[in-house]
Amino acid sequence: MRVSSSAVSLNVSDVAASSWFLREHFGFHEEMAADGFASLTREDVGANVIFLRRGLATLPDDQRDVHAAGVILAFVVDDLEGELRRLQEAGVAITMPLTVEEWGERAFQVRDPNGVIVQLVDWNGGAAA
Repeated sequence: MRVSSSAVSLNVSDVAASSWFLREHFGFHEEMAADGFASLTREDVGANVIFLRRGLATLPDDQRDVHAAGVILAFVVDDLEGELRRLQEAGVAITMPLTVEEWGERAFQVRDPNGVIVQLVDWNGGAAA
């Protein structure tokens, strides 16, 4: 098998709101969009983020009305504190404060207008010896 690209698809109620959030606050741009669909990308991210409107007839019955619950879009960044300040200054609510895990992961979370969790991460916490 050869994989030529990858994406994560999330069902949301308001595709435009989620698309705007990633464009406005995380520098994504829409690669493709149509009614009930948006595919977003960044040059430095290895996967597209796709938003699908809940209820789309093209989705299988068992997926059609399911919301993107339990999914975390995680992006590893170079300047975690700088990103935290930038988002706070932009008025984005921080829904999980900056935390440091014993294995060295540092992260904080925000939510988009549809409740999709976006987590920014770095590995600068240093695991305990």
